[in-house]
Amino acid sequence: MKGVIIAAGDGGRLRSLTLGTPKVLMEIGGQPLIQYALNALAEAGIADIAVVVGYQAKKVQEALEERNPSLSFVNNERYLGGNAISVYEARHFVRDESFVLCMGDHPIGSEIVQKLVSTSHQECVLCIDPEAWHPSQLSDGTRTLVDATGHVMSIGKSLKVWNAIDTGVFKMTSEFFLAVEHLMTSQGADVTISDVVRYMGANGKPFSTCDVGGMFWADVDTPEDYRLIDKLLRGRHGERV
Repeated sequence: MKGVIIAAGDGGRLRSLTLGTPKVLMEIGGQPLIQYALNALAEAGIADIAVVVGYQAKKVQEALEERNPSLSFVNNERYLGGNAISVYEARHFVRDESFVLCMGDHPIGSEIVQKLVSTSHQECVLCIDPEAWHPSQLSDGTRTLVDATGHVMSIGKSLKVWNAIDTGVFKMTSEFFLAVEHLMTSQGADVTISDVVRYMGANGKPFSTCDVGGMFWADVDTPEDYRLIDKLLRGRHGERV
């Protein structure tokens, strides 16, 4: 299985900390933010990895090539659009194969990816955390409502009824790309991954889920998130967020 990490965004909410350094290269817990996703994929046995770059693409690529010379890179010139566009740009890299998708700004533990790749689901899969509690998980987390069969019924940051948080780790199939293409006909480049999850669910292809409750993950969106997670990783590295 291949891996894709999206790292094209400009990290607008962390602008005070990213004026000279792209968000995914910010050091947190002693290593670049994106390195957590790279390590998690590698430790789960995924060696063929592409990083989708956009904002300050050259700087990100040069920095990562020094640490990870086997990486592939995909450029997303429409990085100001929705994050589904970054995933879509990797379609030629993954071809028709299923692949693991991670966010470049989410430090994650390898156990999440290991559990995900061990699932037998043939459809798209979202790793969810029904036990999320830390501010970096909840403050701007994408909420999900999962039904009794383990499929996503609803997803969005403003859901009133929900029972888990989207961790930003997925197993995707080529069905995802077909959905993005359809949504782009009406939304242009403003297509998010959540848009695709909703569209596929409404058209008989709901995302399955992988419960990773209690496993390590975080979402670094604000200076407060950065300070909390940096302190946690430096003092309690490897423990639950």
